[in-house]
Amino acid sequence: MRWLLALALLVRLPLCAGTAADIARAIRENSFDRDECYRVRDLTITKDELRIYLTDGHLTFSKPVGGRRIAAIFTTDVDGGDGEILLLPPNRAERRSLAKYAESPNLDDHFTTALFIFTGDDYDALKSQLPSNPANKKAPELGPLLDEAWTSVLRSLGSSYQTRLTLDLMDGPGRSPGLFVALISSPKLGNYDFVFDPDSSEQIKAGQVLTRGNRLYFDTWASFVSSSFRNRPAPVRDLAINHYRIEATVHPDYSLAAVTRVAVKPAVDGMVVVPFDIAPEMQVSEVKIDGRPAEVLQRDSLRADLARGGNTLFLVVPPEPLRAGREYEFEFHHAGQVIHDAGDGVLFVSARADWYPLHGLQFSDYDLLFRYPANLDLVTPGDAVEDRTEGDWRITRRRVSSPIRVAGFNLGNYQHARLERGKYVVDVCANRKLETGLQPRQVELIPLPNPPGLRTRRDPLTPQAVTAPPPNPVERLRDLASGIASALEFMASKFGPPALPHLTVSPIPGTFGQGFPGLIYLSTLSYLKRLPTGRGQATQTQELFFQEVLEAHETAHQWWGNRVFAASYRDTWLMEALANYAALLYLENSKGPHAMEVLLNSYRSGLLEKNAGGQIVDSTGPIVLGPRLENSQEPRAYIAITYGKGTWILQMLRRRMGDERFFSFLSEILKRYDRQDLTTEKFQRLAAQFMPAKSDDATLDSFFEQWVYGTGIPSLKLSYSIKGKAPALRLVGTLTQSDVDEDFTVLVPVEIQVARGRTVTHWVRTSSEPAIFTVPLKQAPGKVTLDPQYAVLRR
Repeated sequence: MRWLLALALLVRLPLCAGTAADIARAIRENSFDRDECYRVRDLTITKDELRIYLTDGHLTFSKPVGGRRIAAIFTTDVDGGDGEILLLPPNRAERRSLAKYAESPNLDDHFTTALFIFTGDDYDALKSQLPSNPANKKAPELGPLLDEAWTSVLRSLGSSYQTRLTLDLMDGPGRSPGLFVALISSPKLGNYDFVFDPDSSEQIKAGQVLTRGNRLYFDTWASFVSSSFRNRPAPVRDLAINHYRIEATVHPDYSLAAVTRVAVKPAVDGMVVVPFDIAPEMQVSEVKIDGRPAEVLQRDSLRADLARGGNTLFLVVPPEPLRAGREYEFEFHHAGQVIHDAGDGVLFVSARADWYPLHGLQFSDYDLLFRYPANLDLVTPGDAVEDRTEGDWRITRRRVSSPIRVAGFNLGNYQHARLERGKYVVDVCANRKLETGLQPRQVELIPLPNPPGLRTRRDPLTPQAVTAPPPNPVERLRDLASGIASALEFMASKFGPPALPHLTVSPIPGTFGQGFPGLIYLSTLSYLKRLPTGRGQATQTQELFFQEVLEAHETAHQWWGNRVFAASYRDTWLMEALANYAALLYLENSKGPHAMEVLLNSYRSGLLEKNAGGQIVDSTGPIVLGPRLENSQEPRAYIAITYGKGTWILQMLRRRMGDERFFSFLSEILKRYDRQDLTTEKFQRLAAQFMPAKSDDATLDSFFEQWVYGTGIPSLKLSYSIKGKAPALRLVGTLTQSDVDEDFTVLVPVEIQVARGRTVTHWVRTSSEPAIFTVPLKQAPGKVTLDPQYAVLRR
């Protein structure tokens, strides 16, 4: 036996026997070991900033799976029983986030039960502590009771992590199993989760699964890099992916079946299991590697998928370990219902980015072939290789001219408008019919009685149903194509070439859009000359958004998100804010500054809206929380902060830099980070290089601390007096700040009109105390204005 163990360690073979399916089944069927039940006191589980104290209670371990015990249950069902959990987030932003949910910036909670799921050495670590206290002893009489009471819970909750557990249990070179999940039940906070995951970019995460408005949320209380990982170098990508070749068939019932072939090159030698992501609607039925069958494991994992953003993790087990540096062809067979009918034959794709297997977002060549009913049009990025009809089927093949990170598609019964502008081609598609949700409702006319005192007889109205003419989804097609082509030209002049030279625009039901490389999904509302009256009177902001901003915003994603991309979820605000501000720049150029001001005012109003507790939306959290801002407490926050506040942040930087420096700054981002990731820290360092000489806050540390890593929107009040005599006058002003924390500080411009329209701008830094400033003048000012050019986000 010893020589077998030594051989396994030498050649790095997995010690866990059985196929992935065997291991997953064992996880789903696992139970507690009645012989491994203990009466325990003062045991400790430590995961860097997370500490769990099993003060007094019973601890029972699960039966082994593949030779490892992977779970335990702790209960406080004894007199004076207690369990305690401590979490100490390392920075102010995470402490503030935790306090919103747990009512304290540092969590100290007492719990009654805790289910632990793990793949590391946690079983051995707990068992090693037992001899240290004579009170710790086996409790065989309670083993059967706890097994009967908690095995169903273990199977239910454990299945939520079964794919990830299988990945760890199969082990292999380059992996360090160590997933630890604590599912806590607390009298004060209810049920919540703690996860320590060495494979994650942020190893510690605390949160809670909740339902609000028939929607399931995973509220992330806190998430951060744990102390033992902070100084480690960034992990090297374990697998390089390129050369996607996808052959897909759309059946008459709109189900999708595809074969995806992709070149895979491992960076780690001896890989025995490879993880991929795919949309939960798609099922992977078969995988081959260089023509040889490989095992595939794909299981629904609700809790894990929620925390991962909705994608499903699935595993591929090669017929033999993969060798580093060698290129393999993976062939996936997958199918599912990702195409849906929104009514009247208007189709849309729900899984737009992940309808095929992905291993992270990597730049790759794409060769895409679709076979679909001949009565439909299908759009996808790339240059046309073939487009033909065979009986009832149409075959379209496209190949991208340069590598992209994701390939989407859309289909419908389209009318097209095609424009060429210099090197670029814009093809805008419109549905010929309108989805059910936008069709006008019938209005019933009923007879009206004769008014009192009217003697002449009025003919009664015959009850009838009258339907207003439906909006025409192709009525703005030419204007839309012209606008997008103009936006593309404008942005190319400012930022350089887009991700691909051919841009296709296709409609999608809803109130949103998405900008993929070479393909835009655009809300049907952007195709209509007037917003449907059933939605109430459209405001000026809504008209601007759907008929001007949305199309330009998604066009801007050809640069922001597809040439430069966010390094992590904390940096996604950069791509959305840069795309949205690029749209406003185009709007300012084509419609004038007033249109931009209307939208800036709208974004400010959205941030200042209050929730049921009287707190403004901005207070939900700093912009770097990214998707975490969309939570059960404030579902509006992600959009309001990411898009609205993000746009304001760029507006404030522009006013601080001046237009010439600001546009140079945007251009430099694309030059320096083309086809690379961009972090908030890199963005700040580069922005600081474009600040005017001798700027206050030249490194932008204070600016980013307040607006990017903090919350708060100040109220500002200016008062001033003129003292002295010309030509030795002095303007003495006082700027008062309120409605923010005491440590909030911001630079605010005061514009002074001195003569013949000439102005002087004096920047004043605020604090918790009134800021008093003096400006020498030769003559009395014609006008003194606080922040006339939207340089500060304020109430």
